Amino acid sequence: MRIVVAAVAGVMMLTACGSEPSTGGPGGGGSTSSGPTSSGSASSAPGGGGSLDGRSFLSVSVTEDGKPKELAPKTRIGLRFADGNVHAETGCNEVGGEVSTAGGKLTIDVLGGTEMGCDTPRQEQQYWVEQLLKDRPTWKLDADTLTLTRGTTTVVLKDRKVVQPDKVLDGTRWSLETVVEGGDTEWHLVGSEKAHLTISGERITGFTGCNDFQGVVATTGNQLTFSDLVSTQKACAGDDGKLEKAFVTTLKGQVTYTIEANRLQLRAADGNGLDLTAR
Repeated sequence: MRIVVAAVAGVMMLTACGSEPSTGGPGGGGSTSSGPTSSGSASSAPGGGGSLDGRSFLSVSVTEDGKPKELAPKTRIGLRFADGNVHAETGCNEVGGEVSTAGGKLTIDVLGGTEMGCDTPRQEQQYWVEQLLKDRPTWKLDADTLTLTRGTTTVVLKDRKVVQPDKVLDGTRWSLETVVEGGDTEWHLVGSEKAHLTISGERITGFTGCNDFQGVVATTGNQLTFSDLVSTQKACAGDDGKLEKAFVTTLKGQVTYTIEANRLQLRAADGNGLDLTAR
């Protein structure tokens, strides 16, 4: 699977990793995640209701012992299935691994994930989600509704496209979340979200985390081609310099873009890229 992660910061500070309003009870939250199924694949498995492969879900209610469970503020639990893996957004770090859906259960042998520091409610929620997944919950898919059950715990999730429609590329301010290197290494600096970009027609403007910039962008299908990028000339040292280098490197030449809910992925041919969030 593809989660090789470095959580980078001069000092590891607490970071709020969720951005969607939510609670665990009805209407409660859930993040997103991804990963199809492997052995016992996510197509019409005994869990019922069809295939999980290629689909993403966000929590709409969480109950324990018959009572609503409150999630950490501004978080949702999310699952994304793709390429024989499941990725779970916990409200803090993203975790995931190879998954089987055979026998009506989600079975994950090894969980890996990112390693950002989070405040106590989000960190505890991450542990709770990890334990839920390790305990091989039963699953049932009914059209756009995925239900996970483990003992007296029930998590109801809806298809992400129903709960959280995709943002539009043009005119949205996208803030940096994660830098991707070589397609298999991800890192995040505390304060990365200060770097941002906005595409308006054929213009791109933004902030690298150190300097303001602007340039030209051409859109063809799911391809963006950047050119004539100019910026202010403030000297950037330390983390600011590292952040700017990664940001500007991606905005050279052609990249492929995808939008999922409030997230924008930019990927160059060499696998380098940026993950950004609409804020």
